[in-house]
Amino acid sequence: MAEKTVPYVQVKPTNKQNLGNIEVAPEVLEIIASIAATDIEGVASMRGNFASGVAERLGKKVHGKGVKTELSEEGLMIDIYCVINYGVSIPQTALKIQEQVRQTLENMTSLQTQEVNVHITGVQFDSQQQID
Repeated sequence: MAEKTVPYVQVKPTNKQNLGNIEVAPEVLEIIASIAATDIEGVASMRGNFASGVAERLGKKVHGKGVKTELSEEGLMIDIYCVINYGVSIPQTALKIQEQVRQTLENMTSLQTQEVNVHITGVQFDSQQQID
């Protein structure tokens, strides 16, 4: 089976001492962004695909689902696809997601993000709520 080659993201050390290269896999950035987004109050879940849904049903936790990263000449661009809870302010929640993801990635990897695009793909209603 051919091994998948992944373009790693180069991280520049902030201190003057250069001991070598630091490379971060895009999957790591996706996991960091996904966890940061789900920590925001009002985010019900991240949108996955068929493969991540099957993996979760089999008991495997998929941390990077709902996040797509792209590294270009302009910088790091992140797309986040999530489902929010009914009753929360969509613009305020999306802004909190953008700020949290940007700050978390900068703190953990020293990478500056060019864009953090938030896509609300659904609304989750409270299952306890009864309709009269």
